[in-house]
Amino acid sequence: MSLEPPPYMVGVLLYTVETYMVIAGIDYSLRGPAICVYNGEDKHSFCFTKCKFYYLTDTKKYAKTFLTNIHGHIFDEYNHDCQRYDSISSWAIDVCHGCEQVALEGYAYNAKGRVFHIAENTGILKYKFFQQSIPVDIISPSEVKKRATDNGTANKTEMHEFFKEETGYNLKALMTPMKKGVTNPVSDVVDAYYVCKCLYERIQG
Repeated sequence: MSLEPPPYMVGVLLYTVETYMVIAGIDYSLRGPAICVYNGEDKHSFCFTKCKFYYLTDTKKYAKTFLTNIHGHIFDEYNHDCQRYDSISSWAIDVCHGCEQVALEGYAYNAKGRVFHIAENTGILKYKFFQQSIPVDIISPSEVKKRATDNGTANKTEMHEFFKEETGYNLKALMTPMKKGVTNPVSDVVDAYYVCKCLYERIQG
């Protein structure tokens, strides 16, 4: 008796052999949140072209699509901090719909300024992911930087330089050509990319 599948089953069996993952890396903030969603094979195939990027901005000229996979949108208006936290987290949940797992860049413990507002904002997002039963990994800023540059204290310019070398895309020239340094939303997109890559490699083991 032949153990080979009948001809009409061959395509089905080949399809099930290849497995795919949908994961997201999130650089979350009050002023420039960005998300990288990877949708591709789970066997050493992480790359820029298999990622889609989403970010929020206050600047209208950045609220558009760059290349074919980087999408910027304007923040919703708000009258209260809680309304702001809710709208940003709802946007993030919508973007991550269908993800099997997500990763957040952890807090920078030497940060100054509105640290409690940042914590409240992030806490609401974590709670919403909990409600959706989506696992959340926390990846420290130093680990993200080290993944990108081999230097756990790399600055935004260095992160962008390594991103450009790795992917072949100069986001600063494309998105913010008039600015002198690397700023939002470029730095947010780059960070989200490497947060997602860190999660991908954690899953790979």
